[in-house]
Amino acid sequence: MEARAIQRTVRQSARKMRLVIDLIRGRAVPEADAILRFSKKRAARQIHKVLRSAVANAQQAAQRQGEAFDADRLRVKYAVVNEGATLKRFTAAAMGRATPIKKRTSHVEIHVASDAAPAPAAKAAPATATNAEPKAKATTKTKSKKKTAAKKKTQKRSKKASK
Repeated sequence: MEARAIQRTVRQSARKMRLVIDLIRGRAVPEADAILRFSKKRAARQIHKVLRSAVANAQQAAQRQGEAFDADRLRVKYAVVNEGATLKRFTAAAMGRATPIKKRTSHVEIHVASDAAPAPAAKAAPATATNAEPKAKATTKTKSKKKTAAKKKTQKRSKKASK
């Protein structure tokens, strides 16, 4: 079960809101709810509303499909804050001039999805991973050789530039 909620034109800059959204990305909904409820940031209140809306949307979708719903099993799968339209205003400045004021807005989008029970196919995956391990080690060795070669080239360039 997956659901999403979007709130557009929140009157706070995206940069400030991203500080809060980073705290809840990938977490379980009850844990994210607690983090937002006790956060001192102003952005936490708006993000909390969007999270509650996403959970309510998931509940409605589960009812429509006739599935069992448990909000405690939901996780924040995707959480993003994008920039919205900027409101441009002006204020008076010295000597009859005007200075611009940018009142920034943002769009908050949160997707929640239910945790799927571990499938029996997941047990077979580690067996194939052990077969792929020697290949992974070989690629890391070649990558490290490439990195050292690149470092040597940059060192030579810097020596030539310093002369």
